[in-house]
Amino acid sequence: MVHVLSSRTLIRPTDPERSRAFYGEQLGLAVYREFGEGAERGTVYFLGGGFLEVSGRSDLPAPPDVQLWLQVADVSAAHEELVAKGVGIVRPPVKEPWGLVEMWIADPDGIRIVLVEVPADHPLRYRPGI
Repeated sequence: MVHVLSSRTLIRPTDPERSRAFYGEQLGLAVYREFGEGAERGTVYFLGGGFLEVSGRSDLPAPPDVQLWLQVADVSAAHEELVAKGVGIVRPPVKEPWGLVEMWIADPDGIRIVLVEVPADHPLRYRPGI
């Protein structure tokens, strides 16, 4: 078995400065580390139990099947904060049939990001009989 010590999602944006402003300033992700120099330097953000690295540059945005799933404590509060910061909301918070509260946004290259709230009574938090 592979013993995973850490994980990181890598994104190669079309405009690194714009993406760093989005993830660092608008989403407010904390910086874990930075490396390199210039516009294409790398920035690694804390992302819950993993990391998000924004580095390098791509001529094309990521394909539409690349998406991020971010669990937050309160989707409604995240919605208010992101709207106040000018982040475009793809879909406002909705309680899904499977019990999660989800809101969709997109990064500057169109990478879809779902912000998820897991209610206290959801099986991801509570498993009756266990």
